[in-house]
Amino acid sequence: MSRILLDTHLLLWAVSEPRKLSAQARRRIQDADVFVSAASIWEVSIKAALGKLAADPSELLEEIEPAGFHLLPVTGHHAATVAKLPPLHNDPFDRMLVAQAKTEPLLLLTNDSLLAGYGDCVELVPARK
Repeated sequence: MSRILLDTHLLLWAVSEPRKLSAQARRRIQDADVFVSAASIWEVSIKAALGKLAADPSELLEEIEPAGFHLLPVTGHHAATVAKLPPLHNDPFDRMLVAQAKTEPLLLLTNDSLLAGYGDCVELVPARK
């Protein structure tokens, strides 16, 4: 069974709007051991507080375990790994997800094509057509 890490967009869609995920993405998630980063909860918290995202981070956190996902904490090792990443992406949350994927190791599922430049720890999944 593959071990995957969901980026924040895919996490939100997986727990609240799965119809936004392509059939390929839903299959990948269903057939894998799925992790969710604490950094994604942090990102949702910040964006919700700024009014940029209509999501409740507490509710999202409560949905992780029932969805069969595992919460992945952010460690000092993950944080230090961010410094080793090339500056392909400026978003600190996405950079943390890449660092976690490389460190654990996990396969980061995302629909953000900029992240593909980080190599084989990232898999692009298409949005639903």
